Parts: sequence; structure tokens; C-alpha cells
Amino acid sequence: MRYSRTSKALGLAAVLAMSLTACGGSTGGGNNATGNTTKVITANSTEPAQGLLPANTNEVGGGRVMDLIFSGLVSYNAKGAIQNELADSITTTDAQNYTIKIKSGETFSDGTPITAKNFVDAWNFGAAAKNAQLNSYFFESIKGYDAVSAEKSTVDTMSGLKVVDDHTFTVELSAPESDFPLRLGYTAFYPLPETAFKDPAAFGQNPVGDGPYKLAANGWSHNQSITLVPNEKYNGPRKAKNGGVTFKFYNSTDAAYTDVQSDNLDVLDQVPPSGLQNFKTDFEGRFVNQPYAGNATMTIPSYLPEFSGEAGQLRRQAISMSIDRQQIIDKIFYGNKQIAKDFTSPVLDGYNGSLPGADVLTLNVAKAKELWAQADKISPWPAGKVFTITSNIDGAGNKEYITAMANQISTNLGIKAQLNPIATFKEMRNLVNTKKLTGASRAGWQADYPSLYNFLGPLYGTGAGSNDGDYSSKAFDAKLTEGLSAKTVEDGNKIFNQAQEILLKDLPVIPLWYQAVQGVWSNNVNTVEFGWNGVPLYYDITGK
Repeated sequence: MRYSRTSKALGLAAVLAMSLTACGGSTGGGNNATGNTTKVITANSTEPAQGLLPANTNEVGGGRVMDLIFSGLVSYNAKGAIQNELADSITTTDAQNYTIKIKSGETFSDGTPITAKNFVDAWNFGAAAKNAQLNSYFFESIKGYDAVSAEKSTVDTMSGLKVVDDHTFTVELSAPESDFPLRLGYTAFYPLPETAFKDPAAFGQNPVGDGPYKLAANGWSHNQSITLVPNEKYNGPRKAKNGGVTFKFYNSTDAAYTDVQSDNLDVLDQVPPSGLQNFKTDFEGRFVNQPYAGNATMTIPSYLPEFSGEAGQLRRQAISMSIDRQQIIDKIFYGNKQIAKDFTSPVLDGYNGSLPGADVLTLNVAKAKELWAQADKISPWPAGKVFTITSNIDGAGNKEYITAMANQISTNLGIKAQLNPIATFKEMRNLVNTKKLTGASRAGWQADYPSLYNFLGPLYGTGAGSNDGDYSSKAFDAKLTEGLSAKTVEDGNKIFNQAQEILLKDLPVIPLWYQAVQGVWSNNVNTVEFGWNGVPLYYDITGK
């Protein structure tokens, strides 16, 4: 997910960061037992921000509903591996031109047949500027995107999409991308029935999808709940094992936590800060505490004079080696996070926790001081200058961990470092986006789809949309291009890890730790499992 969504996700993740702690990868429950498949499961959520259209849903409240009432060409299993949904095959010989065949006989929940045209029309609708869909950038790889997405463009079809027959369409990308198939399970790529285009706003209030569930009659009670019932026409791998899912909207996770304790709510995917110390005992055998595809980092912009060139590179390395990550994890996060060893996430295929150069992410005070002194010989640190770390403080936990980190940097490097508190996440992002930072800033990433590239290209590629620190490296860019052009995802991952070795030297951001999810559930359900992205597998939950 690019920054418009990731920013928001990480604003919440900051809250989670305190509450999320975690990462021993432990799980207090989750099993393969079967149970009552007629029980309606209740779970926490928030009011969707927009109508329920695939290319216009980019936040968690709407996203979890969309992923249940729609299915795309592929989906992701619990570990993040792709599995075919409507795709019969996705083939390519050059990673640039793809032929996609969809299964025959599949229908939307109203019985309308699903054809190749439903995908092509939905993707063109999502990309066209005139439709102003929030996820439009997900189609930027497809040839012709520039024409349809240009401001005030009246073009509404991408030249790279062609319908061959009812069950076949082709995709031509602007350049080779070996991980393109990995993206196709994301919300933006779902198909739409023709009825959606007649009145998209109305459709978004009462969508007809093709996923394991469908919206119940009058199922969306705004600002209160959304009720889903099983879609009997769904034939994919995520078949509902319960009588439906009702999402209750909470303004406070503390209230939701209390509801789960009293068995008035079945599943909560976010333990509030107040429950962190005791959730394992409060919910013995009914909790999860596991890594998901997200991380926490600290950006130090290269546009700051003190952090440009060779001196800047040495200073970033020094700061990284002056941070005692484990101490912060133990003292603030109750020992539950996992120190980062790279720029991605250990739950992804291709992850390598032993990259050459990763020792720069380990506490080494003597080496940190040596590197800082080397930087001063090249360009002295201004007398009296304070190294600041900017962060919003409306997310629980940000203030505590960044203050602790600043204290460590001060103590270990002999400079003054401190938190620059910003009231809201929106205000902080404005500073970051307008390049008005005067020091470092809190950062991080939550995956759009399970791919190493998704953690690298959008954040560190020259000119990339989420490249907060204005990092630019020809060598790194070349590795990205080489990795995308690889013939297989596996080959591409090897090259992306070589690209990470460059990042470990330059440190455009300083990796801190991997994110994790804590969730709990009631005495009324079993078979609760959380996926690679920290979201419960709602379809797999049964009653007792």
C-alpha cells in the first residue's frame, strides 16, 4: 500500500505498537478443531470510510468487509501464500505480458456470471481519473495508466488490458514485474458486475460481490454494525464455516476488550494498551501474539545538511548502533516485539534475517562513537544542535518509545536528542510530505500484498511516492529493476535482498522492530487464526 493508506495504517499501528508489543510468534490458541458452523460470529471493527467499492476502499474498516464479500483472481492463505480464487491460470514468459484465464461457471452473489470483462471493466474504472478512486495507483504498472489517470483525462480504458474471450484477458505492463501476480489478491483488483457502473455510489451502499459472504438485507447499519451472511454461490478456498459475521463498530478498544471478557463479542483483533500486561492470563488459551507483515522504522532525511553525503551516512549508522532496541522492547513493549534485521518482514517469502551488513542494526556503543567521530571530521555536528525525532503523540505508545530512544542516543553518542511531539498523525504527515522535517521522524510500513518489493520500491526507489527521506541510489534503483525483471518471484527475491545490502550501508531509514498483532476471543468460538497481515480469518471461525 502506498502512503495514502499506509500512513493511516501506521497511525493506527503506532497505537498498536504499544499495544502490539509482541513477537515471540507465540499463540495462545488457534486450532484445527471443528465446531458449530451455524453460529454468527461477532467481531470488532469501525465504520467504513467510503462506500464499498474495491478501488475506493483503502482503510481497515472497509477493507475487512470487502475481503469477505469479494474475491479476486487469487487470495492469500494464513501464511501469505497466494491461492487461486477465480483464476484458472496466470501465465507469462517475460514478466511483462500476462495471460489470465478465469474459471468458468462462477457467479456473483446475485447469480450474474463472472467473465473476463468484469475484471477489465473494474480495473479500468478504478484507474480512470474521472472516477477518483483512492486505489487508482495500484494500476500504474499497466500500460496506458498514464493516459487514464492524468488530471482531467477523459480516457477511460488502459491500452494494456484486452478481453480475449469470456474467460480470458491479457495484461501488458509498462515494464517487466515478476511480482505482479502477488498483487492480484489485493482489494483494488476485485471484479465488478455491470450494475456497479450504472450508479457506483448506490452500489457502494449495497454491493453485490463474489466472496464467501454477502451483505445481509439492510445489513449496513451506519455507525453501528455490518452484518454479513454466507454466499452460497461462492466456490473458492475461503468457504464460510459459520453462520455469518457481524462487525460491531467501537469507538474504544477498551470497551471491546471488556465485551470479549464477558463473551458479548467473539473476536477482537487489537488488545488495547490497558490490556497488554494481562491479556495472556485474562484470555488463557484464547489469544494470539504473532508477527505480521509490518515494521517500525525511523527516517532520517537525506535533505538535511548534517545527514547528506558520507558524513550523513556515517551518522545514520552511528545512531542506529546507539539504540538498544531490546531494552525498549523489554521495558516498553513488555518483551514482545522482535528486533528488525532487515527492511521487510519475517513473515514474507524470501525474507533473509542474515543479510551481510545487518550488524549495523545491533547495539555497539563503541563503534557508534567511532562512526560519529569520523562524521565530525568530515563535517562537524553544529555546536548545541539537538537531534530531534518527530512523531505524532495521538497514537498510544509513540511518546514513550521515542523518548526512550532519544535518551539512549543522547547517552551513547554524547549529543542532545529529544522527541519533537506533534499533536496528530495528520499534522506529522504534513511535515513529512512537505519536507519540513528538521530531524528524524517516526515511520514504518504495513504490507499491501505479501512481497519483499512492496517494502522496498515504494519507500526507497528514487522519486517513489512514500520515499519520505528523499533517498536516491542508482545502484539500489538498478537492483529494483533487475529484481522486477526476474522471471520468477524466487529469483526476484534474491535480487531484492541484494538491494537491501545497499540499504544497510546507506540506512535511508533505521529499522527498529517488526510489528505483531495481539488478538483475543470469547469462550463461544474456536478455530480462531490470524493471517499474515494480522487480520483474523473470519471465514474459518466456528462456534462452540
